[in-house]
Parts: sequence; C-alpha cells; structure tokens
Amino acid sequence: MDNSTPIKPGFDSPVALVTGAARRVGACLARRLHGAGYRVAVHYNRSQAEAELLVAELNRIEPASACCLSADLNNAEQVRQLANRARDYWQRLDLLVNNASTFYPTPLAQADQAQWDDLIGSNLQAPLWLSQALADELQQRQGAIVNIVDVHAQRPLKGFPVYSVAKAGLTMLTQSLAKELAPKVRVNGVAPGPILPPEGAAKRDKEAEQKALDSTLLGRYGCPDDIADAVLFLAGQNFITGQILAVDGGKSVC
Repeated sequence: MDNSTPIKPGFDSPVALVTGAARRVGACLARRLHGAGYRVAVHYNRSQAEAELLVAELNRIEPASACCLSADLNNAEQVRQLANRARDYWQRLDLLVNNASTFYPTPLAQADQAQWDDLIGSNLQAPLWLSQALADELQQRQGAIVNIVDVHAQRPLKGFPVYSVAKAGLTMLTQSLAKELAPKVRVNGVAPGPILPPEGAAKRDKEAEQKALDSTLLGRYGCPDDIADAVLFLAGQNFITGQILAVDGGKSVC
C-alpha cells in the first residue's frame, strides 16, 4: 500500500487491529491507519467511552470501517477472544499493532508479584499471545506486526525496572517473531522516546520535565503523529523485518 496517498476503506481494504487505541498515541495510530485506507479494530480495556467516540468518528468518515473490541490484556482467554473477534469481524486481518502498555514505577524495594504480572502481561505477554493467535491469518495475508517498544528497552529507566524489562522482552520478541514468521509476515518495532508528557505531568516539578527534554538531542517532546508516521512506514515496507526504529529525538544516542 502507498501510505502517501489517502485511500477510503472499502470491502477489500486491509484490516488493522490496534491495541490500546482509545486514547493518546493509540487513537492517533487508529486515525492515521484509517486515513491510509485500513479498516480499524480499536481495542480498549477501561476506556470504553473514548473508544466508542473514536469508532463513531471513523465510521462517519466511512461507514462500517471501524469497530471497537474490549479485552483485558492480562487475561489470556480474553486475549485469544480479542484475536478471534478482530479476525472474524471483517473476515481478515492484515496488520497487528501492539500498542497497549502499562507504565508506572516499581522501585526495587517496593516491587511485587502483582506489578510484575501486570507490566509483563500488558507489555510483553499480550503481544506474544496475539501474535500467536493471528499468525496463520497474517501469513495468509502476507501481513505485518508492529510492536510499540520504548527507548528504555535499551536504556533502563531508574525506578522502573519491571517496565524496562518488559519492553526489553518486547524487543527480543519482535526479533524472534521476525524469524518465526518469515518469510510471509514482517515483524518490526517502533521505540518512542518522550512523545507525550505522562498523564498527570502538570503535577510534576518543572525540573523533572526539563530533565526529560534535555535527555534528547532535539530538546523537545515528539508528538503522536511521529509514531504514526513510523508505524505506517513499517506497515508499508515489504523488505524490512526484525528492526526496531527509534523515534526518540536522539535520546538513544545521548
């Protein structure tokens, strides 16, 4: 697909499942994929109202081109059901974007089993089970998987050891799946740096915010469209697989 040319979704249009797509970066991904001609399955867990509003918005642009599907990604059975519903809704699935993520600190002295299960579940385990459940369909379509990783997969964030481990695992999963699913399915990742201030950032001290900006070569936050550009690029490239594309303002080389 030529991602530079807007295409209206239609009966034969490819289908993308985007996890965690109701809000923030995920919602931007859903809108951009839709604008590029994909029909979009918008996954959500708790953000039902936002997901329904987004799907209604997309369906006003093109009827029957978007749907919303709920699932708790820490529940293996719900993950399998999500994969089946996403595939069956339009009887095809061409692109899986594992965007959903849980992010919070787990200082070593306070980290516990529940936090491990939660962070590993959403950031690593769910992408594995979704990829497994959709592997046959993606191979049939010669489709693609794009995982949203993190710059902290390579440069761990102090106070966030479990999250950093989960994203490091997702990096290895991306490369492993590229081997497992070759030659028919391309599997890549996007590693964002500071894209949006964390929720509740207004309550954080200015020094912490400036430190985050100073950690990039460009000295500023990116925006969700920067991630969407990278996802569209990787989804549309037929000779790239097993790669992690850093979209981090140069943070990874600071």
